[in-house]
Amino acid sequence: MHYAIVTETYPPEVNGVALTVHALAGGLQARGHAVSIVRPIQSGTSDVRTDETLVPGFSLPGYAGLRAGFPCTRKLVRMWRDRRPDAVYIATEGPLGWSALRAARRLGVPAATGFHTRFDEYMRDYGLPWLKPVAMHWMRRFHSGAQATLVPTRELGGFLAGNGFRQVRLLERGVDTILFDPSRRDPGLRASWRAGDHAPVVIHVGRIAAEKNLDLAIRAFRELQRHCPGARYIWVGDGPLRESIQAANPDFLFMGVQRGEALAKSFASADLFVFPSKTETFGNVTLEAMASGVPTVAFDYAAAREHLRDGEHGAAITLGDDTRFIESVVRIGSNPATRNAMGREARKGVERLSPGRVAADFDALLAGLAGKDTRHARLATA
Repeated sequence: MHYAIVTETYPPEVNGVALTVHALAGGLQARGHAVSIVRPIQSGTSDVRTDETLVPGFSLPGYAGLRAGFPCTRKLVRMWRDRRPDAVYIATEGPLGWSALRAARRLGVPAATGFHTRFDEYMRDYGLPWLKPVAMHWMRRFHSGAQATLVPTRELGGFLAGNGFRQVRLLERGVDTILFDPSRRDPGLRASWRAGDHAPVVIHVGRIAAEKNLDLAIRAFRELQRHCPGARYIWVGDGPLRESIQAANPDFLFMGVQRGEALAKSFASADLFVFPSKTETFGNVTLEAMASGVPTVAFDYAAAREHLRDGEHGAAITLGDDTRFIESVVRIGSNPATRNAMGREARKGVERLSPGRVAADFDALLAGLAGKDTRHARLATA
């Protein structure tokens, strides 16, 4: 089979969408399929693989290092007419994604879209709440043009179906439990963080941006610090709020963007993952923390709703209950025995989430759209 994947973010960019799409492409290739990638030209990179097509792009305001692709419907039509894919997966709703959808329709190639970002919720976090219904209309119109919209959780699938999205399908996420493993805990790294043997290390992994609700994370840490003066806060990632948060909190340690073994070592060397975001479609970092044996405090939706067991793997907090969120950070973070027990159970809770199974489901779903096989295409609301 030949599958085409169209995305406006891809490694070496580091974000949840880029890494998820990269893993999906790799999973299809590991199953013996030809996969061609269409993505924007990225600043400062010159490595282009033979299976990649690069198109002109432009920088996104407020998203340093990320680019969107300009429309290129004619280019895609010519390319796919010469080498027709069996199915197309479109991961992003930008101009390039819309072009890919138009090109696929023009050629009669089945297309699936991925719902990776809650742009409707972003409107609120960036001070534009009146644009929330506009964003929802725009996303619904885009995804309704495909034969399937893939979502990572049943909860999200039900929400979209209730808002008029058609052909919503579930594609669960996995986590690399070989890379993210408690055995990567590194006393030397903790020493470089000036973390004592028993003092809790809290970690943030992700974009340092308004949509991540970071003020709550900081308030929770400060309350923990009142009980455990030696507590340390490690920040992995980058974003528009990094400079202001760093200036206001000189005791926080900022590690920059990490991936691969460096990220896995940082996760495993921490004691508590605090994830207050309320705008995730999934949140891969939740699974990465759990696989690393790190208890997690998060709101009860997205990945946490699917996989984080409240009181067993950490705490899954009702959306909006900031008081209990902070209390849970203090309760878990200040008790080493509780942290260790929850970390062990968290690891057990994700050991079955094989990336190979996700790749097989993705393959079957795309093949089903191409009329080859429909056995694994599951309704997200089922």
